[in-house]
Amino acid sequence: METRPCFSGVKRGVNGFAVLILGLALIATPARGENDKDGGCRPFDHSHAAWSSILEQYTREGRVDYARLKKEGEEGLASYLASLESVCSQRYPSWSKEQRLAFWINAYNAYTIKLILDNYPVKSIRSIGTLPLAAFRKSFVPIGWYHGKNLSLNDIENGILRALFEEPRIHFAIVCASESCPTLRSEAYRATDLERQLEESARAFIRDTTKNRFDADANKLYLSKIFDWFKGDFVTAKSGLADFVAPYMDETAASHMARKDPKIRFLDYDWSLNGK
Repeated sequence: METRPCFSGVKRGVNGFAVLILGLALIATPARGENDKDGGCRPFDHSHAAWSSILEQYTREGRVDYARLKKEGEEGLASYLASLESVCSQRYPSWSKEQRLAFWINAYNAYTIKLILDNYPVKSIRSIGTLPLAAFRKSFVPIGWYHGKNLSLNDIENGILRALFEEPRIHFAIVCASESCPTLRSEAYRATDLERQLEESARAFIRDTTKNRFDADANKLYLSKIFDWFKGDFVTAKSGLADFVAPYMDETAASHMARKDPKIRFLDYDWSLNGK
């Protein structure tokens, strides 16, 4: 039986208050970093060029060459992560919403890859730690300037991205190093291109028939478990999951679903590593 991931945490709606509380806990006055003490804030590269360079070199069609990255790219990854960790806390509040959102999406993806490399070779992120999905609860992300303590992938996903941005398309952008996850783009998310990138990622994920598909003959819509775990992020009082995915599907499927309310089934989730 498939275990519901611990990182799915809480949903919007009835349980949305819990997401909000977690988010508020994580946005308490940011801790003062070393740059603040020095009074010299280093400029931050919002193009995330270093991260794009790593992705361009070690990913192809969403698959990560972990072996080669561990052998020759860890220094570059460490340098990029250091830039995230040294952000000046007094400047962060002045960033635009798009700059903050791109920052945390990239941080989630980059630290997920670091976690895999730290434990490589590994067949699945679920294999890391002694308890099921312990990897997502591990507080190993040293972005202490944000909240004064290390963060976990759960903290970034549920306490920051979901709680503070209310952007459902993040679920097609953050990648948990698994086959059934969204495809890892070979470029960083950037504030200047964020809307386009999120739309492209949503469309690519929803049109990937290994993760989502529509059977017109049976009038059944087969969706990724992501839509089940985070249903509250996608539905409203007036629209359901089919309404959310229809605009991203091909015209034939969208037209059929508009005429007939499809039955929804959720596909099993493949936690195998998204490596080469």
